[in-house]
Amino acid sequence: MASSGEDISNDDDDMHLAAAGMADGVHLLGFSDEILLHILSHVPSTDLILNVRQTCRKLAALCLDKSLIHTVLLQKDYQASEDKVRQLVKEIGREIQQLSMAGCYWLPGSTVEHVARCRSLVKVNLSGCRLTSLRLSKMLSALQHLRSLAIDVSPGFDASQLSSECKATLSRVRELKQTLFTPSYGVVPCCTSLEKLLLYFEILDRTREGAILSGQLMVGQSNVPHYQNLRVFYARLAPGYINQEVVRLYLAVLSDRTPQNLHAFLISVPGSFAESGATKNLLDSMARNVALDALQLPKSWLNGSSLLQHMKFNNPFYFSFSRCTLSGGHLIQQVINGGKDLRSLASLNLSGCVHCLSPDSLLRKAEDDIDSSILETLVASCCNLRHLNLSAAHHHSSEGLGRHLCQLLARLRHLRSLSLPVCSVADSAPRADRAPAQPAMHAVPRGFGKKVRVGVQSCPSPFSGQAGPQPSSVFWSLLKNLPFLEHLELIGSNFSSAMPRNEPAIRNSLPPCSRAQSVGDSEVAAIGQLAFLRHLTLAQLPSILTGSGLVSIGLQCQQLRSLSLANLGMMGKVVYMPALSDMLKHCKRLRDLRLEQPYFSANAQFFQALSQCPSLQRLCLVSRSGTLQPDAVLAFMARCLHVVMCHLFTGESLATCKNLQQSLLRSFQAERPALNVVIFPLLHEGLTDVIRDVPLVHLDEITLFKSRVAEEPPNLWW
Repeated sequence: MASSGEDISNDDDDMHLAAAGMADGVHLLGFSDEILLHILSHVPSTDLILNVRQTCRKLAALCLDKSLIHTVLLQKDYQASEDKVRQLVKEIGREIQQLSMAGCYWLPGSTVEHVARCRSLVKVNLSGCRLTSLRLSKMLSALQHLRSLAIDVSPGFDASQLSSECKATLSRVRELKQTLFTPSYGVVPCCTSLEKLLLYFEILDRTREGAILSGQLMVGQSNVPHYQNLRVFYARLAPGYINQEVVRLYLAVLSDRTPQNLHAFLISVPGSFAESGATKNLLDSMARNVALDALQLPKSWLNGSSLLQHMKFNNPFYFSFSRCTLSGGHLIQQVINGGKDLRSLASLNLSGCVHCLSPDSLLRKAEDDIDSSILETLVASCCNLRHLNLSAAHHHSSEGLGRHLCQLLARLRHLRSLSLPVCSVADSAPRADRAPAQPAMHAVPRGFGKKVRVGVQSCPSPFSGQAGPQPSSVFWSLLKNLPFLEHLELIGSNFSSAMPRNEPAIRNSLPPCSRAQSVGDSEVAAIGQLAFLRHLTLAQLPSILTGSGLVSIGLQCQQLRSLSLANLGMMGKVVYMPALSDMLKHCKRLRDLRLEQPYFSANAQFFQALSQCPSLQRLCLVSRSGTLQPDAVLAFMARCLHVVMCHLFTGESLATCKNLQQSLLRSFQAERPALNVVIFPLLHEGLTDVIRDVPLVHLDEITLFKSRVAEEPPNLWW
């Protein structure tokens, strides 16, 4: 649930240790300048300049070191108030060369406008910030050295209000990231030197008043994007026909003349996106004239097409064929070129490619066993993969020594993030030592059950007896061979979140894959081997009996930053709550928690356990027919001072939700400027209107469930 820049400003553990050292008599200032600069680099810039700098002469000098003030990252510095940001810019604005205020949705435009004082800026990221056309024009007019820009284009944007000085600055910009909330070309036509263009389409089909939007609103706007120097084109679309209509207008110019230096072309579209004559011309031109190192296309452009066969690649580092009907045969022949060396490939997304590990998609059923020789060729050719996504498919392994999917993936020693369907980690044959899953229906009552003392010893030890991961388990062996894995997702092949994007909540879900019944507490416990794990997602594991494996993860995965759990155990019963409460007391660095579970009881005991996570910043609970205790939520927020996002979607009444939301905002908004509270009935017809007001940084990273492994190319944006 975390974005690429998530640990930039909040990871201040080193500073806490240093402070503790001073209390014990260790002289912090006795360390070398190099060590002190490393420690100070983990301190949020606002604290560094406004607080730490005031302590003594030595720290005052170090805090102004170029390595600390040339790049200022305010994203997720939720304590950066208006006054702090203005004072920071006043103190060091002239020295800042790179500034990221991405997702600072709580800062008013009048504060963001102070960026104009940072005259040396080369890169600035203002995604998620509130800016009018006039304020943007005034700000950019002063930034003559700017080469990289990220902004939002919101309703009311008017390019005619941009001054000639602003357009002069834009003409020198080489990298542009533009998030569109309204049909518009934004500032793209002004950027005549573009080399990298990232477009995020977040336009809703209807206005708040119910009026239907159309790309025809762009008629009359300047529509001559300058793509001649373009090297990277990336477009990500939210659901909705209007986003597809608008992106076609951006692509039209590309289809007329493909840039000769284009080396990355990526379009991420949910659902179907019909190919047009213009897009066919574009793809044909790309096949003839360019060699790519990164590619992602809508599934309808690839399905049944020989396009990949004609594409030329030059040391590719990223491929995404998400949701395509790409067979294993085509994968080997057209992408890997019969086993060609692809050591340059760092990231591969095959999520939803249900036939990608089988030779022929026409004759295969989704539940049939994979062809291990295809995966073996893939692993041998792409031996340096760091990010691999095989989720949303049934990848079942057959009997055969050393031929299981987990055994083959264990050879990819460079993996740092991995997403797998739950059924793919099951042993080939049913485990004789596993208890049947059915008793889970009666194992523990709903919620926490009767009041008993919950301790680590209350759950079976994850490394003893039948409850522990067996050395013979292929999943246990896989994780043993990937000790540096930082991001792991285990997602049921048939899982779908109850809260999709721009649609009413889903009331029913598909049953889990039968092979997933063989994956339970012992496999979850095996995850405890990953000492460097930072992000974990577990979804649709029906055979969780007690959740004892969660305790193992809490004890041993001390770097864990984000945790997403969904539909664990048999539906209708929440059987893992005692284990989860034990786990949480050990998660001292956990910042993001997302729980999706029907009939979840968010009561005082749950929030008391959650209060033991001192670093927690964001909480999202999605529970059909779930309940919550308002007093417990208020007490939790009072104890956890760093929580700035609280999203609770349950079965409570609209009146209960509104009253609690108003109470939280009234009690904590003043001291937490970034506080975002959304409490709403999950199945209420007005949910989509409520969701549209959630800041995109929260909506995209935690509120909406999705697989995030290999979702985008590595280092797509700084």
